[in-house]
Amino acid sequence: MGASFRNLAFWVVVLGFFLASAAASDPDDFRRAFPIVEPDSEHTKIRLAREGLEAIQRITNPIAVVAVIGPYRSGKSFLLNQLLSLSCDEGFGVGHMRDTKTKGMWVWGTPVDLDVDGTKVSILYLDTEGFESVGKSNVYDDRIFALATVMSSVLIYNLPETIREADISRLSFAVEIAEEFYGRVKGQDVAFEPAKLLWLIQRDFLQGKSVQEMVNEALRRVPNNNGDRNIDQVNQIRDSLAIMGDNSTAFSLPQPHLQRTKLCDMKDSELDQLYVEKREQLKQLVATIIRPKIIQGKPLNGNEFVAFLEQILEALNKGEIPSTGSIVEVFNKVILERCLKLYSQRMDIMRLPIQENRLQEVHEESKAEAKKLFDRQRFGRHHAEQSIVKLDDEIQKVYRTFLLENEYQSSKLCEAKYTECEDKMDHLQVMRLPSMAKFNAGFLQCNETFERQCVGPLKELYKQKMMKMLGKSRSLFIKDYNDRLSNWLVIFSLTVAMVGRFIIKFFLLEIAGWAMFIFLETYTRMFWSSESMYYNPSWHVIVSTWETIVYSPFLDLDRWAIPIGILLLVLLLYWRCCGSRKPGSHWLLPLYNNRHRDGDSRPRSD
Repeated sequence: MGASFRNLAFWVVVLGFFLASAAASDPDDFRRAFPIVEPDSEHTKIRLAREGLEAIQRITNPIAVVAVIGPYRSGKSFLLNQLLSLSCDEGFGVGHMRDTKTKGMWVWGTPVDLDVDGTKVSILYLDTEGFESVGKSNVYDDRIFALATVMSSVLIYNLPETIREADISRLSFAVEIAEEFYGRVKGQDVAFEPAKLLWLIQRDFLQGKSVQEMVNEALRRVPNNNGDRNIDQVNQIRDSLAIMGDNSTAFSLPQPHLQRTKLCDMKDSELDQLYVEKREQLKQLVATIIRPKIIQGKPLNGNEFVAFLEQILEALNKGEIPSTGSIVEVFNKVILERCLKLYSQRMDIMRLPIQENRLQEVHEESKAEAKKLFDRQRFGRHHAEQSIVKLDDEIQKVYRTFLLENEYQSSKLCEAKYTECEDKMDHLQVMRLPSMAKFNAGFLQCNETFERQCVGPLKELYKQKMMKMLGKSRSLFIKDYNDRLSNWLVIFSLTVAMVGRFIIKFFLLEIAGWAMFIFLETYTRMFWSSESMYYNPSWHVIVSTWETIVYSPFLDLDRWAIPIGILLLVLLLYWRCCGSRKPGSHWLLPLYNNRHRDGDSRPRSD
């Protein structure tokens, strides 16, 4: 019974979980407007509203955005409801219908799916807070306008009646962004494609000029005979907008009804039929020009679009006044990090230490590759120069780090080789059997090893230090060499005499040992000074003979002297104890013994 109850409880929990998940993912929950951007407490900067971002993040298709901007109470929210075929009760809040008016930026939670060039695109509709309303700064309006300009695919500039000079001036920011991001290199993928600008003029008079003619006339240069700076600036905006002509469209929309406060209660049959026709044409126009939001040749899904939005907000809130430069800088920040990572990876391939000129070559090659990557992916044209300067500065910082690391590794390696050679020279100073040939061979080998293995910027410094150490070791060795050799020869002569006298009992060997001893200890001291002896040709013969015996490429007597001495001593002892007792043995040379002559067996007589 208990087990059955536990199983029932488990399946109830699982069923509840699935029901809750299904309820949470119910599309009807998103059929409303969500705030995605809201003003801060001082109504100067903007911040993200997580509720709306969650509605966007669930979208997996490429996203396109239709944003409506315009003056306060110009009918933006009503226009969006008309484009979405929604009533005022279920769509965006309309000012004269509800107490709550649009603050910040709102998105319709359920996107409209549309096939664009064979790709399913989710279109988001954004409502923005109107310009020039009471209780907020112009900087706040600039931020809202800039945000809509950057993130939208189609920017509908909703203007009542006509185009004013202030409307054109407000487009200066959009123009800067377009110049920075659009068509960086003709014929190549753009890094950032700005919105298509749709001039939507709502007016009652339809006779006379068309809206396109009205826009062209408004964008015509203003005469400036007096050189007014403000007029020059406005004309510059006009010129830039004229350049963007292929990126903008003009459209007129008549008033839907004279009684504007009752629009939300009216059905299409009660509205002006010309308005209904033009509204449908507007829908078709938007569907024709809409394209997914492309960043560096890649469309954005929900998560990527939210990350993109976070970047824009960071850029707009960075300074007191939003600027194109700040936007370029923020968007290039990630690319700068990517380029620095590429530079560091290429530099890390090297095994330090290396020569400074080789390090400089690798630095230049890595820097060139990083700049190529930056040129392919960077945002902006004019303000991107600041990012390039920043990239150069950051690369130089990393390069200085590599220079210091190279010096450290060079110092570490050369110090180790120097210490190794110093130890070897000290060991050669205390050889048991002094050999100039062995010292010179060790000297050359140590010098060649150091020259080959010590690399890097500190090689020259350690090379000078090495030469001083080797020179000093050589001088010390030469100074002690003759004295030590003389002492060893004296010891050797005595050893020969003693072996000939007591061990071998070889008379001639003893005589040779004593003769050598007398020559070294008596004759040289009587006829040669201690200095002149070492320059005498006879001494050179002695030294050459000694060097030949003590050291050669095949035998190092200093190393094998003790083993060879022990072996000889064993052989001598063996011969002395056992070999001399063999019958019939005799010597050709005189020995110290009393052996009888062969055949002499006569007894001794008294």
